[in-house]
Amino acid sequence: MSTYTPKTDDEIMKKPSWYYLLLLILAGEAVFILPFVLPRIFRPTVLAVFDLDNVQLGLCFSIYGLVAVPSYLMGGPLADKFPPRKLIAIALWMTALGGLLFAIYPDVITLQVLYGYWGFTTIFLFWAPMIKATRVWGGNNSQGRAFGFLDGGRGLTGFLFGLLGVFIFSLFVGEQVQESSLLESQEAFAYVIYAAVAIISLIGILVWFFMKSGVDEKEILIERISVTEVKEVLKLPAVWLLMVIILCAYVGYKITDVVSQFANEVMLYDQVKAAQVGTFLQFLRPTTGLLVGFVVDRFKITFWLFLSLILCIAAGVLFSSGLIVPSTTLLFFMAVVLIALGVYAARALYFGVMKKGKIPLVLTGTAVGLISLVGYTPDIFAGPAYGYFLDTYPGVQGYQYVFWMLTGFSAVGALAAFVYYRLFESPNKRKE
Repeated sequence: MSTYTPKTDDEIMKKPSWYYLLLLILAGEAVFILPFVLPRIFRPTVLAVFDLDNVQLGLCFSIYGLVAVPSYLMGGPLADKFPPRKLIAIALWMTALGGLLFAIYPDVITLQVLYGYWGFTTIFLFWAPMIKATRVWGGNNSQGRAFGFLDGGRGLTGFLFGLLGVFIFSLFVGEQVQESSLLESQEAFAYVIYAAVAIISLIGILVWFFMKSGVDEKEILIERISVTEVKEVLKLPAVWLLMVIILCAYVGYKITDVVSQFANEVMLYDQVKAAQVGTFLQFLRPTTGLLVGFVVDRFKITFWLFLSLILCIAAGVLFSSGLIVPSTTLLFFMAVVLIALGVYAARALYFGVMKKGKIPLVLTGTAVGLISLVGYTPDIFAGPAYGYFLDTYPGVQGYQYVFWMLTGFSAVGALAAFVYYRLFESPNKRKE
C-alpha cells in the first residue's frame, strides 16, 4: 500500500531564486570536471601523462559506468527522501577528494578503481537530486528554460574552466609545447587538477549553506519509496521512451570526447591547439543551452528534442564522410558546430520533457533512477567501443567508424523522440 498522499505539481511549485539555479549550475558541472571535462579537453595530454592508449582510457570510463548504472537506480529514491542540496554538497566533496589521487598519476589499475569511485560519488549522491532540483526551479511553465539554462550554464562553467585549465597548463609547460618533456607535461597538468579540486570543494560549501529553494523541503520529499510507487512509475510510457532517447543521445555526447583528439590526429593540431578545439566545443554547449532555454518554452519542447537528434544524424554523416582533412579547416569547424548543436540541445531537453510526459514531481528521483539505469549505459560501452575503432583502425578510418556509430544511435533516438512528440504534444494539444 502507498505510504504517501502526493500533492499535485501545481500545489508544490514555487519558483526559487536565481542564485539557487546558479549554484545548481556550478555544482552540475563541477562534479564532472575531474572524471570527464579534463579528459575531454586535454585528451592527448591525458593519454600521454598517464601512459594510456585509447582502449585503456575507455575502460576507465567503462568501470565508471559499471558503478554508475546501479548507482542511478539506487540513488534515485534517495533524492525523493533527502534534501537535494545536502546530497549534492556531499557528492562534490567526495569527488574532490578523489582528485588528490588523480594528481599523483596512479597506475592503470588504481586509475580504474578511482573511476569506479567517481561513478559512485557523481551519481549515487548527485544525479537525481540535480534533476529534481531543476524541476523545482522550473515550476509549472518554465521546464524548458530550467533545463536549458542548467545545461547551458554547465557548459559555460566547463568552458570557463577549460580556459583556466588551458591557461594553467600552457603557463607551466612553456611555449615550446611540442618539445616539452613528459615530466614537464605531468607537472603542468597536476596544477590543473589541483585547481579543479579547490574549485569543486568551494562550490560544495556554497551549495550546502546557500542553495535553498524557498519551498518547504518536506513538500518535495516522501517518507519512503515502496514497490507500489516504483510500479506506478514503470507504467508511464514516457519513462520507457526516455530510456531509449537518452541512451541514444548520450552516445552522441560521449563521442564528443574524441573531437579534440580528432583535431590532433587528423587535423594535425598540437596539444594546446587541440585542447583549444575542445574548449571551443565547451563554448558551444552554453550557447546552445541558453538559446534552448530562452525559446523552447514558447514552442513544442518535444518537437525540439526530435529536431536535435536529426542534427546529430547530419553531424555524424558529415564527420564519417571522409571529406574533413587538414586542408578543410572551415568544413571541420562547421562539423564541430553541427555536432555541438545536436548533442547539447538534446541534453538540454531530454529531462525537460518529463512534465509533458506526466511524470509526477514528487517521484522525479525514482523516475530518473529508472530512466538512467538504461539511458546512461553508454558510460559502460561507448568508451571501449570508440577506443577499439581508433586503436584498430588508425587515422581517418577509425574516426569514420566512430561517427557512423553516432549516426546509427541518433537515428534510433530520433524515432523514439518522434513517438514521444506524437503521444504527449500533438498539434492540437493546448500548452500545459
